[in-house]
Amino acid sequence: MKKSFDLTHEKIKYPRMVEAVKNEIRKYIKRERRKELPEGVDFWDFDCRFGDTEAEAKGIHLSEIDGCINDIEQRGLKSFYMEILVRPGRRTKKPKPIDEPPKPVLPKMKTLGEK
Repeated sequence: MKKSFDLTHEKIKYPRMVEAVKNEIRKYIKRERRKELPEGVDFWDFDCRFGDTEAEAKGIHLSEIDGCINDIEQRGLKSFYMEILVRPGRRTKKPKPIDEPPKPVLPKMKTLGEK
């Protein structure tokens, strides 16, 4: 999705337009996540760009979208640019630390009635 969102409408108030845009973006993300995964892919990942205009758009994380839209609302801008591109993602294992001390083994506690 590469789109410039216009937040002006003759009948719909500004806060409702902002909520409608957020809803449209959430629906798009949910729709893309429902698509079948190709072989060897663990999840759908998203590359996002956000800005006042397409030329000013900068890369952001998926979780920052609502905050950026809230910032646009506070500044009172009438439009913004949002780009969300889907790409396959693969999970990687975290490397184990080399010098990790062994975990201490705690003695088993006795329950009532045990000797």
